[in-house]
Amino acid sequence: MVKFPNGESDHRNNRQMADNASMLRSKVFVKKTRKGGILKIVREHYLRDDIWCSSSVCSDCSHDNCSLQAAPQRKTKLIDDPHYLIPDTNVVLHQIDALEDAIFTNVIMLQTVIEEVRHRSGAIYKRLKDIMDNPDRHFYPFVNEHHKDTYIERQRGESANDRNDRAIRVAATWYQSHLYTSSDKPPSIVLLTNDRDNKEKAIKDGLISFTVEEYVAGLVGCEELQDRLANIGDKVSFKDRIQYPEHLNLAAVQRGVKAGKYRQGTFHASRENYLEASVAIDGDGGETDWVFIQGAMNLNRGVQDDIVAIEILPESEWSCPSSMVLEDENVEEVNDIEEKDKALQKKVPKSNRQKSGRVVGIIKRKWRQYCGILQPSAISEATFHIFVPAERKIPKIRIQTKQAALLTGQRIVVSIDAWPRTSRYPQGHFVRKLGDIGDKDTENEVLLLEHDIPHSSFSTAVKSFLPKLPWTITPEDYESRVDLRDVVICSVDPPGCTDIDDALHCRVLENGNYEVGVHIADVSHFIRPGNALDQEAASRGTTVYLCDKRIDMVPELLSSNLCSLRSDGERFAFSVLWEVTPEAKTVNTKFMKTVIHSKASLTYGEAQVIIDDKSRNDELSNSLRRLNSLAKILKQKRIENGALTLASSEIRFEVDSETADPIDVQCKELRETNSMVEEFMLLANISVAQKILQEFSDCALLRRHPSPPPSNFEPLLRAAQIMGFSLNVGNGKLLAESLDKAVIEENAFFNTMLRIVTTRCMMQAVYFSSGMVDKEEYQHYGLATPIYTHFTSPIRRYSDIIVHRLLAVAIGADASYPELLDKRKTQQICNNLNYRHKMAQYAGRASVGLHTQLFFKLRVQDEEAYVLFVRKNAIQVLIPKYGLEGTLKLDKKDSKVSFVYDEENACQTASSGEKLQIFDPVIVQVSIDRSNVQHQKLKVELVKPHIAGFSVSPITEQSTEPNTKKLRKR
Repeated sequence: MVKFPNGESDHRNNRQMADNASMLRSKVFVKKTRKGGILKIVREHYLRDDIWCSSSVCSDCSHDNCSLQAAPQRKTKLIDDPHYLIPDTNVVLHQIDALEDAIFTNVIMLQTVIEEVRHRSGAIYKRLKDIMDNPDRHFYPFVNEHHKDTYIERQRGESANDRNDRAIRVAATWYQSHLYTSSDKPPSIVLLTNDRDNKEKAIKDGLISFTVEEYVAGLVGCEELQDRLANIGDKVSFKDRIQYPEHLNLAAVQRGVKAGKYRQGTFHASRENYLEASVAIDGDGGETDWVFIQGAMNLNRGVQDDIVAIEILPESEWSCPSSMVLEDENVEEVNDIEEKDKALQKKVPKSNRQKSGRVVGIIKRKWRQYCGILQPSAISEATFHIFVPAERKIPKIRIQTKQAALLTGQRIVVSIDAWPRTSRYPQGHFVRKLGDIGDKDTENEVLLLEHDIPHSSFSTAVKSFLPKLPWTITPEDYESRVDLRDVVICSVDPPGCTDIDDALHCRVLENGNYEVGVHIADVSHFIRPGNALDQEAASRGTTVYLCDKRIDMVPELLSSNLCSLRSDGERFAFSVLWEVTPEAKTVNTKFMKTVIHSKASLTYGEAQVIIDDKSRNDELSNSLRRLNSLAKILKQKRIENGALTLASSEIRFEVDSETADPIDVQCKELRETNSMVEEFMLLANISVAQKILQEFSDCALLRRHPSPPPSNFEPLLRAAQIMGFSLNVGNGKLLAESLDKAVIEENAFFNTMLRIVTTRCMMQAVYFSSGMVDKEEYQHYGLATPIYTHFTSPIRRYSDIIVHRLLAVAIGADASYPELLDKRKTQQICNNLNYRHKMAQYAGRASVGLHTQLFFKLRVQDEEAYVLFVRKNAIQVLIPKYGLEGTLKLDKKDSKVSFVYDEENACQTASSGEKLQIFDPVIVQVSIDRSNVQHQKLKVELVKPHIAGFSVSPITEQSTEPNTKKLRKR
């Protein structure tokens, strides 16, 4: 959205523009209808004569605040005068990494350019908008398409691109002449363009014009900036002897997809094998068809998340994933790739074949910035080097830099520019360095960038919509809300929690029933639809929790203060109140906006102590006991209905109060109070889901958990069968009952491991708009409920804010707005939320992995473990004490022992006779494998059972703890 000089956005300014217009351009189009009639279409374009230049040196324009300052003298060899810059569209699209450098100030961003960038790349448009929102950068959005002296119409026979280039030159010429006549010391206007024709015409028009490469090369003291320039020409910077198949052009791809010859899908590279990938093809019914791709030539330069066109291979050429982990090669000979392709193309038994295909074209690249390390060339004078991404799914990237010596040992960021068919690797450019490899802050930055977690500081525009302090509740607020300040309400959360979303109460009614209340932070009161704060929260989607920090979805003033239901004052809440019988049967349900004053902010442990302390008989204690008693009944009812009780390995770190390094790690302890809170949050979410669907059948934001297809359960069924159990996976209830019966007395951890395996059979739960999915698909399989949503965590989830708005409209507590009732807009929000939720989960796991490395950095110790999975060349073990998993490789080059893999019985048999079978208890030695500087990981060695020539000697724990002070963090 373009901002006008007065700060208003274009959609708010249309009426004023019409009122102040000095000229109206109209075009009439005549169109034939299908029935042969004539349809007359009139398009009006308003022009204004009051759009100023925003230059502080101009004496003609009326300025309140000037975006463009008296241009400072940039130290450049190309031009002696101070100057303003005008970049064209392609410069912004391809050189945004360079434009983000602080050297670029006093830049005129034309509306023509902004709109074209917004249309062609949402990601780059957001980055451009962030630059323009920074007042220190002095980027001025000039509305040339509505200025009477800079608007031009498209000429007959002129392409849209040529028209836009001409509009940019006209605006640049106007600025040049305008400042020349209105200033004693006018700055020059410099047009930046990499289009040869556009540059030649600009110079012919009397403008100063350079390519980005020429301009940057001319800047004094900015040699490093040259590395950040993308190679966007047709030039291939480096040629290998390899020849990938030519990609089909977009027109041929579209014809092929329409004819059914090709299929369109999303490219998913394998993390374990760089020569394998899968393409996800979405079907009309919502199902996903997966096509397997194997071999470099069939992968044909596809990169993770690209939208590609594939051709299904003949069934005789179908293949299947390799069971062996194949890591990226370290040599560059072409024959190596060809030989690997041939090796992978060996005939596969028909029973193992998967539908396979090959990439024939790229529909849309989804390239982004990648973190990793530089692998310098062996030739000291070389400028071309290999970049190794931290994400294994991304191929190595060849970049050109003169800073190799400085970047060695650093985490750096690189962007891909192109992948020519004659280049073994994609070609890219250096963006910036992050810090030393292994430094915790640097590694945290890497995992945030790699998981696409928005984590920059909240902008001035976002903060402008926050309440001004001191903030107080007004008399009008009390009148419009139900006053529950005297009710004994409390919150129960993990230790160190400051973003408290929910609180509860339970009191006895006169008829002997209970009034149970769930009170949720009323975030939607502070975040109004459509403003910058709302847009930022919608973009972030969720708060991200790392082991040592929290990346907030909303500014801290809201998340940890005004919205957080702390016990230090009155807060706005959105409350659900039920009347329930002592047997937990719901009599009625009410929804209301309230004012509450929490009487206590408790941890799970503190709440458990209060419940267990029989000497306490105050209202808070009795309220908690009633809640706990009701929660047990609710949970039992859910289980009887078929809700699954699964398991996952979750751990908590204790960190040093001074260094923030982990000094202890252990599994999270779950108490009755954890379950108590969970049950009432589930009940609130279900109740709200029923209400908003009743009122908004077409646009309610709900959450569903699809039933897993039978094939998902195959690993679970096989594992259970090996141990002598037959699981029934016909439905959730039968599965839950089967899991309850699968117990081995002498192996107390067996049932937990079986539930961990079951968890991995599940589908991903997703948000959706009710009008976009059939009612039969609304169900939540894991919770065994036909309808569900998220209402209880609006501080940390944007989905809950939308649900709050829907519920507020449903009970008449707030007004609606068009986007809220648009099912397609809601589905777009859901798509982003599903992506952000998934990335937040991955980032959290990566943070656990990072802190695990830091914890074991100075430790080598023996621990009890269980075999969780048996692979062809490895076994995966679970270490219950820490909730950690590790991989024990069995195909070591230096080992004197060989193993025979028995897939049917999920076991490995050593040449010396010992067996390693799924769920077997073992003793392992845990340390850190530092052989790969980029991917340091947990190293697991077998201690017991002892296998001669393979095992390591048992040892006692070795550790060095620099500080004994501890601080628990969430």
